[in-house]
Amino acid sequence: MDLLNLRKQIDEIDEQIVSLYEKRMDISGQVAEYKIETGKKVFDKAREEEKLRKVKALTHNEFNSHGIEELFEQIMSMSRKLQYGLLTEHGSIGKLPFIGVDRLYEEKARVVFQGADGAYSQAAMIQYFGEQVNSFHVDTFRDAMIAIDEGSADFAVLPIENSTAGIVSEIYDLLAEFENYIVGEQIIKIEHCLMALPGTKIEDIEIVYSHPQSLMQSARFLNEHNWQQISMQNNAFAAKKVAGSEDKHKAAIASEHAAKLYGLEVLAKGVNQSSTNSTRFIIVTNQKVFLKDAKKVSICFEVPHESGSLYHMLSHFIYNNLNMNRIESRPIEGRNWEYRFFIDFDGNLSDSSVKNALRGLREEARNMRILGNY
Repeated sequence: MDLLNLRKQIDEIDEQIVSLYEKRMDISGQVAEYKIETGKKVFDKAREEEKLRKVKALTHNEFNSHGIEELFEQIMSMSRKLQYGLLTEHGSIGKLPFIGVDRLYEEKARVVFQGADGAYSQAAMIQYFGEQVNSFHVDTFRDAMIAIDEGSADFAVLPIENSTAGIVSEIYDLLAEFENYIVGEQIIKIEHCLMALPGTKIEDIEIVYSHPQSLMQSARFLNEHNWQQISMQNNAFAAKKVAGSEDKHKAAIASEHAAKLYGLEVLAKGVNQSSTNSTRFIIVTNQKVFLKDAKKVSICFEVPHESGSLYHMLSHFIYNNLNMNRIESRPIEGRNWEYRFFIDFDGNLSDSSVKNALRGLREEARNMRILGNY
């Protein structure tokens, strides 16, 4: 047989496959109608596993067995997505437990941030809430999450990602642990400054204090000098320590905001290597609310430790034409080699496409949670 004849036969078979696929999806629609009337769940894992065993048994070699398994996984996945869509159209998807609001806070809202006065978190808070914000600070990220969880604060401002150092993994773990929700974000440029007591000259300095990440980001500048470097819990703590030392041999690397707050003199600006270094902060509360014009959704979920499981979860974004702009993973404590995935995607919780995707994920993933819409 020549190649053209073989291709013609393939085309004829493909036409039959398309016709049979459309017939199958028509019947899947009827199944959805039945499930709408009876309240039955779309995803039936036991039924799908039995179906895969049967179709694999119809093949005649191992290669075809694997191929048919993959093909029917996709067919059943598309069938589920069709059914989720029909459920949404019929209003059977249920309301998400989040309330859309026109504004997030009143003037008396109390805000907590981690660190000390002069921290970058404080600067982010002021940019988001304004100069007159009613605020207090705590020592750790966990303390901040506890404060809003218990109600001693209405909002917390927490760093989640730096453009050069990457994610703040502890924040992701705390988002999964606490029933708190992201309602906003604030990005600020990070410009580290070298500061000391007024009248200090660079040649007087012997010791520099800062957060280890800030010391690392300023390594090129620091390596030009033979200074002892001492890590601190927070840049603002470093500035505060130098301000209280009355020692012109000591300096700190922190923000210009911290220098003004503690009465220190800035000896050098922009000592960090990157001129584009920025940190993204999230605004977190314990209420399930979102601004009505919110444009980004954050979720987390776990998947079975099986081949292709993450791929099937991500297909819900593709099918619903949702733009996923971030995915991160964190190990699940006590379960070796299993991971929790964190995803950011464009959308609003009132959008039908978002509801449809979340419905599918909720049925098929493990422990899916909406972390916020902002």
